Amino acid sequence: MPGPLHDYAIDHWTSREGLPHNSIRDLAQTPDGYLWLATWEGLVRYDGLEFVVYDRSTLDPALPDNGVGSLYVDPAGALWLSDSRGNLGRRDAEGAFRFWTSADRGWPQVLIHAMAMDAQGRLWLLFEGRGLGCLHPDGRFEFFEAPAGVPLPLSYPHMAIGDDGRLWIGGMGGLVVRDTDGTLRAASSVLGLASGLAWPYRAPDGTIWLVAGDSVHRVEGTRAPRVHRIPGQGDFTAMLQDRQGDLWLGSESRGLLRIGARGIEAPPADAARPSGRIVQLLEDVEGSVWAGANGGLFRFRETLFTRLLARDGLSGDYVRALIEDDAGRLWIGGSGGLDRQGLDGRLQPVVLQPGVAPSVLSLALGADGDLWVGAYGGRVFRLRDGRVVARHEGFPGHIRAIETDGDGAVWIATHSGPLRLVDGRVSTPRIPGLPTGLVTSLAWVDDALWIGSVEGASVLQDGRVRHVALPPVDGARTVFAFQGIGDAVWLATDRGLYRERDGVLAHVGLDQGMPVDTVFQIVPDRLGNAWITSNRGMLRARMDDLDAVADGRRARIALERYDEIDGMSNAQGNGSSSPSAILRRDGSVWMATARGVSAVDPERWRTFSTRRPPKPRIESVRIDGIPSPWRDDDRLPGGTRLSVSYVGLSFLMSERIRFRTRLDGLDADWIERGRQRSVDFVGLPPGDYVLRIAAAHPDGGWSSDEAEWRFAVAPLWWQRRSVQALGVALFLLVLALVYRGRIYRYRTANDRLSQLVDDRTRALQRQTEQLIEADNEKTELLGRLRMQAETFEREAYEDALTALPNRRSFDAALVREFARAQRRRQPLCLMVLDVDRFKAINDMHSHAVGDEVLRQVGVLLAGACRASDIAARIGGEEFAMILVDASREDAHVVYARLRETFAGKHDWGG
Repeated sequence: MPGPLHDYAIDHWTSREGLPHNSIRDLAQTPDGYLWLATWEGLVRYDGLEFVVYDRSTLDPALPDNGVGSLYVDPAGALWLSDSRGNLGRRDAEGAFRFWTSADRGWPQVLIHAMAMDAQGRLWLLFEGRGLGCLHPDGRFEFFEAPAGVPLPLSYPHMAIGDDGRLWIGGMGGLVVRDTDGTLRAASSVLGLASGLAWPYRAPDGTIWLVAGDSVHRVEGTRAPRVHRIPGQGDFTAMLQDRQGDLWLGSESRGLLRIGARGIEAPPADAARPSGRIVQLLEDVEGSVWAGANGGLFRFRETLFTRLLARDGLSGDYVRALIEDDAGRLWIGGSGGLDRQGLDGRLQPVVLQPGVAPSVLSLALGADGDLWVGAYGGRVFRLRDGRVVARHEGFPGHIRAIETDGDGAVWIATHSGPLRLVDGRVSTPRIPGLPTGLVTSLAWVDDALWIGSVEGASVLQDGRVRHVALPPVDGARTVFAFQGIGDAVWLATDRGLYRERDGVLAHVGLDQGMPVDTVFQIVPDRLGNAWITSNRGMLRARMDDLDAVADGRRARIALERYDEIDGMSNAQGNGSSSPSAILRRDGSVWMATARGVSAVDPERWRTFSTRRPPKPRIESVRIDGIPSPWRDDDRLPGGTRLSVSYVGLSFLMSERIRFRTRLDGLDADWIERGRQRSVDFVGLPPGDYVLRIAAAHPDGGWSSDEAEWRFAVAPLWWQRRSVQALGVALFLLVLALVYRGRIYRYRTANDRLSQLVDDRTRALQRQTEQLIEADNEKTELLGRLRMQAETFEREAYEDALTALPNRRSFDAALVREFARAQRRRQPLCLMVLDVDRFKAINDMHSHAVGDEVLRQVGVLLAGACRASDIAARIGGEEFAMILVDASREDAHVVYARLRETFAGKHDWGG
């Protein structure tokens, strides 16, 4: 069952939106999904986003006349169109046009204002003021004049053919019928229709309906009993039976009506209703109803959301809070006060204060069923059975939130922190950590009071306050609502959503795919969806996806955003009031907005999300920026830039349609294009290709009926096989020549290199011999130098005659040993010796003998020394001994032994 007409969205297009004329003569939809409009300024095609006009100035096609009178889609899917000069056109299922002109065919050159095709394929044409024509399938044309007394010249632009073959023709002077035997007769009086204007309508199920005066009749054989009578609406000018069987009636000047299970319905008084005559009604394949009127094109479509507004009885359109009581009644608070919607759907205002309608900011239900109301100006009201039983005033600031805890106490959000109301007494809890500034939200979740304020979020449980640490950098500063979902609590803030679970905080915000910063409330439904309110409409996400993003298992969240296009009364939600969104017991989600209340039924959403996908169509092809006709098996020049524009033929939120493409021959898989409506290819390599395009609604699946274009890209001259083969041969020839040249140069270079190597080798051999000889000389010289150095070193510290240390060596040793003896506190003795009568030996026996005597003295001294003692020649015939670690007594012993040794030697120098 469709929703009430009250909740239908009405869209309106005029010349401002691209129509060539505001008077719509007729409507039709072809099987390919396009909507066609007949206007006085040409034929118009609509794809949901753009109007394309065909008239006498266009090339493909060029119409014979701009004044299009009527449209008709035959059983084969072809579109027939007629014009004000009696011309006829046909667009076949492939999009090709053909025209029959009245001048060539010889039929009346007047407006053809109605068409219909019978079971034999004959197209019947109603010529304004002239009569009836028939175009046979073989091209023959017949024209029928009306006999006297039949008001055919006063025909009205409605004609229908019944399953029995009778042709029904509308007329200003009454209904005309053409029987199967070809007889034309007036039928209004026979069928009991009111005099004057009468006309037929054939419903999709084959029923023939007749409209006459203020009554609607249904043809049943030879009878036409009246089914509906709607007085006071003037003349009805258009009719439609929709897929649910409801009847839609358009009038001359009173707008539109629907007759169905809800009775007779009209659009809301403040809706953009068609003005002037409604000429034609059409239901498209998606269930929307289109009205062609003198004031433009109108569409009536069922929306996802329903609405409650001031026109429906609300005290004011600006709604702040709403709640459902245990009886299923809805309480709505806003700038106009408090309203209650009963189980019968009627709204009633609730008096909170005589003579005053305080602005309501918050609502809460107590365990006893009483309703608590927080209002502007620091006022709190307690209601029982819809009547105020208590009133409290003087709270600081405005009461943006109110909540009852498990003990029956009422917590009140103020500008100075939360206050507690028990048995009519107000107290300020003295609990360390409680916020002391503006409180924006309160919620009782799992035996704990969650408090949102300008200081962040806090949890009061068992008399203790736990602060929920929001990120200090670019984190939330205002918490608008809390919602317990499973084992977690979700926070709606000015920086998106936060999830608190087991003391761990996770964020889902802009960086994770949220389209807005500020969200006011999150409401889980019973189908696994999360509905999130914001200043930019209602957001919907899968609850599992939100948890996956919060857990880090997914990087971004996929959401859908709904606004006025989807039937919301206003996209601007309300925060800093509560509850701003609720889940009702029937499963629907309700949201407070800046203009009334908007509600969505998730079960209805599921129906909307499974609607048929849009039908994709290729609109145009450009080659190097120039529009080009296209068809399957096109052969395109290589090296060009190809641009293909496409559309998804759906009239439900056309601007939200998603697309994906795949170019067989290039792409391995589908490529998501989002809402992009064209794709470009630059420099495609030669080959055969198939471009596939699929479309989908935001919540729906991809279309199985893909748009396809098969084409080939021709190779450039240098990409042709013959050219490539010749190029390969030339390349191989050049390669061979280069190879031979390189071999010759290699051999020549090798010979030169061999000669050079031989010359260099001989030179190196000579250099080697010279180096060996020089090395030998160097080695011999180094040996002599080493020996000389050793000699010099020995001569520097050794007496050359006695081989004992000389005076220099002795002085150094004496200094060293003296210092060591002092350091170790050891004795040290010095003995100085002089060879007696040595001068006489030199004088008597020569210096050679003297030298021999000195050598022998040296040998004796060296033999008398211990290993640690030092004997040295310190002068000509003077010697000395250093006795290390020897006492005076030890020195006398050495001295005595030396005297005996010297005395015992009798042969000195021979």
